[in-house]
Amino acid sequence: MADADDRPLDDLIERASSLPPARGFRDALVAATEAGDVAVISEIKRRSPSKGDLATDLDPVRLAQQYQAGGAACLSVLTDVEFFGGSAADLVAAREACSLPVLRKDFTVSARDVCDARLMGADCVLLIAAALDQSELVSFLDLARRIGLDALVEIHDEPELQRAIDAGADLIGVNQRDLVTFTVDTARAVRMAPQMPAGVVRVAESGITGPEDAAVLAQAGYHAVLVGEHLVTSGDAQAGVAALRHARR
Repeated sequence: MADADDRPLDDLIERASSLPPARGFRDALVAATEAGDVAVISEIKRRSPSKGDLATDLDPVRLAQQYQAGGAACLSVLTDVEFFGGSAADLVAAREACSLPVLRKDFTVSARDVCDARLMGADCVLLIAAALDQSELVSFLDLARRIGLDALVEIHDEPELQRAIDAGADLIGVNQRDLVTFTVDTARAVRMAPQMPAGVVRVAESGITGPEDAAVLAQAGYHAVLVGEHLVTSGDAQAGVAALRHARR
């Protein structure tokens, strides 16, 4: 699809650059950590490739408000339709319903995708190292900053961590779930946290099933946890977020 997108990139960059300032995604994570919390990135997620349907009829407005009431630092909203049942409309509705910064959770594979994240209202864009070569990673990270977006660089192992560092990433997420087998390996995330340089905000992603998992990751050195499935299936998203926030206490 990206190859068929012939919209003039310069026009998209100009439009994205002219928007009001984004809500500071990375700054919100830092503020939560400085307040003594585990910073929680609460995800609006209808389904997943590994688990199937989770909450297909969720209301993004209500869920965003519950997440904010529980003390979430940020939101993550799936906009991928095919694999996750999400949409740009979910992101727009969720962001309008609260004051939290929002990550567009999707497969960013072109400069136009980076611009689209900003244009649809996101405050942060996801860059998956495994899906990008190094020149793309560097280019998209630079573009995100030019148009006022934070960028969460997602990695799975030490070579990808080195690539993220070399690209200048200051917000790095370790996905504990293998993209091929879908198995979760918390030991890998725990091992990798101390390898990240000072100044990098560290995020643990996937497979976090409650406060106990969050506490282990916080103890390992993560500032934030990104949690979707556990919260959308919890029955009480507000309480779920609050429990994760206080996991280090």
